[in-house]
Formats: sequence, structure tokens, C-alpha cells
Amino acid sequence: MNATLLHDLIFYVMYAALAVSLVIIIERAICFAWTQKQAAQLAQSLTPDVRSAAGLPEALTRRNSLPLRVIEPVLAQKNRATPEAIGDVIDAQYLLSKPCLTRGIWLLETVVTAAPLLGLLGTVMGIIDTFKALSASGISDASQVSAGMGTALYATGLGIAIALICLVGNNYLQSRMERISELLKVLLIRAGSQAAAPQQDAPWAESGAKRYA
Repeated sequence: MNATLLHDLIFYVMYAALAVSLVIIIERAICFAWTQKQAAQLAQSLTPDVRSAAGLPEALTRRNSLPLRVIEPVLAQKNRATPEAIGDVIDAQYLLSKPCLTRGIWLLETVVTAAPLLGLLGTVMGIIDTFKALSASGISDASQVSAGMGTALYATGLGIAIALICLVGNNYLQSRMERISELLKVLLIRAGSQAAAPQQDAPWAESGAKRYA
């Protein structure tokens, strides 16, 4: 394959990876901000007395959100299932929420690893292309050699810059995702908790009998 074509192709791939990574970072940041806001509002409204999603404020149920989708099956089983069964539903819903949160994160982690390697490959191809052009033309001017080497090394710098941007974005999203996971776990526990039964007086208390230890 032509070294120049391969060198240019590596640049296109790195620019495309940067564009896709920025889209993922922005989309996930907006999604996490919305999800965290909904989870915090649900945590305030969700009490043990809530038996279904209909018992929640309309402002929280009119729009479908991840926290609402996670707790709905738990609320549906709250009055019909045993505590052990409700615990299984809570664990299942918590695990099912993970793919919704981690969507696209794997691509950022891949770019963090691959971008410096692509930059290094681009530099190698650029150096090869520079020496081939110099040998074909017979030019031994040091300034032209430096210009070709500078263009080749630009690929390495670009790859490192892309990796740094994706690394910062990935760490930020990971911290937000961990916070949202904690909020979802709290919501699930609250959704599965039973309301305290009203305390009733004992028959001996109603009859006025004296209680003995």
C-alpha cells in the first residue's frame, strides 16, 4: 500500500475517532445530568407507602426515564411477592440498568488506548514517506527533511491529544455513572421496602387486664 495514502488514512481515522468521542462525551453527560436529576426527585417522593408508579407525582411519571423504568417492576411486585422475591427483582433491575448507563463508554476506553498507537503508526508512515520522497528526488536539504519529520511527528502529537481528551471525558463520565448507580440502588431499596404496619393494642390491654412480666 502507498505510504502516503496510509498516512492520510490514519489521520482521517483519528479525526473521526475524535469526533465520535466528543459526541459520546456530550451525549452521555447530558443523559447523566438528566438521569441524576430524575433519580434525586424520585428519591424524595418515593416512600414506603407508594404502592405503584401511579402513586408518584405526575411530573415524574409523564416522561419515561431510567430511574422510573428501574423501579416500576419492583413497585408492581411490592404487594404480591415475598421479601425474598422482591430482593431478587431489585438485584435484577440493578444489573439491567448497567447497560443503559455504560452505552458508548467502551468506545472512549478504546480510543484512549488506540489513539497514541495510531499516532505512532502515522508518524512511522510519515517518516517512511519522507525518506522515500527525498531519495527519489535526490534532495539532501536539511530544512526539507525537518519539514517532513515535523509533519510525521504531528500524528503522534494528535494521537496523544485525542487520548488525553477521551481520558478526561471517560473519567468524568465514570464518576457520574457511579453516583447514578448509587442513587438507583437507593431507589430500588426504597421501592421494595414495606410500609410499617399500624400498631394495634393487645387484647389484654383492651380488657384492662394487668400485664405481668
